[in-house]
This record gives sequence, C-alpha cells and structure tokens, in this order.
Amino acid sequence: MEQKFGKNSIDIEALREFCECEGKEVTYRKGDQLEREGDPARWFGFVTEGCFKYVTYGISDDKEHITWFSFEGEFAGDYPNCLDGRPSQTTIKAMMPSRLLRVSGEQLMDFFRQDAEKMELRSVIAEHLLSQARACYLDLHRASARERYELLLQRCPGIVEHLALQDLASFLCITPQMLSKIRKNISFGAQK
Repeated sequence: MEQKFGKNSIDIEALREFCECEGKEVTYRKGDQLEREGDPARWFGFVTEGCFKYVTYGISDDKEHITWFSFEGEFAGDYPNCLDGRPSQTTIKAMMPSRLLRVSGEQLMDFFRQDAEKMELRSVIAEHLLSQARACYLDLHRASARERYELLLQRCPGIVEHLALQDLASFLCITPQMLSKIRKNISFGAQK
C-alpha cells in the first residue's frame, strides 16, 4: 500500500494482514479518540485513511503537547500498553476523518503467541518504536528547530498540507510564530 504521508522503515506486512483479517474497520471523525491518556489502553490498528495525533497534557498548565503522528499506511495505538491494558500514556485523536482496521490488544497478544516468528515481530516493533523515540529525543538536543522541521518533512513529505501550524509547532517543541518564520526562510531560500 502506498503511504500518503510517511515512510515506514520496518517490514510490517504480516501485522497489516492480521489487522485486515481480524480487525474491524472503524471510522473516526476529526477529534474522535482512539485512546485517552490514563484510561486502560485497548486498541491497535492499521490506518487506511487519514491520520492520528498523539497528545499529552502539561503537568501544570494542562496544555496540549503533540508527541507523535500515525499516518495512512502506518499503525496507531499505544504500543505496548495496549497488549496488557496498562493505562495509556497518551491521548490518540483523529486529525481528520480517518479509518482504522482495529484490533484489541488481547487479539494482538494472541497473534504474537502463535509462533516464534510472530513473537520476534513483537520484538522488532518494540525495538523500532524505541529507536524512533530515541531519535526524536536526541533531535531535540542536537538539531535546531529548522533542522527538526526539515527532518519531519523528510519522514512525512505531505504533512504540511494536512496539519495545522500549531500542531506541527507543538510536535517540534516550538511556537507557531517560530515555525512560520522557519517556513518563510525556507521558502525564501528556495526562491533564490
């Protein structure tokens, strides 16, 4: 399946096929929640249309902070918390009308328990997510705001056409004003 926004770096064909065979197609309106921070995580799915944002809230100001996105052709869910129903560490919301081939965490665990190859897939997914999280954390320390924006554009070339400026700024840990300035500088540099 062609990915509309992102580029996935692991082979997830078996997991996608599992979601297609065992999952239920669920439609989400903009703003609908797949998971809510603090509630038991229950769901995992393959995004067939649209995208989801992962949100956490500030400790002292309850301000929304975007920590991740899942786009068409990728998976959405609070993995690994959904595998055993631990509290979700994030709220996952549809950013536009979206569709998901959704399975429960229990179904996913049963899938992984089928054989050693599927259990290895579980490990590969966890390692991939750890690698992504670590790269984001390191980028906050080693990359400028502009460099983080350019890295995001490399991962998700179509993102700027579909997401609000404030959502992108939150994900990059900068203000919307700073992101506007970065975009203007990039556009000006491209015109030269």
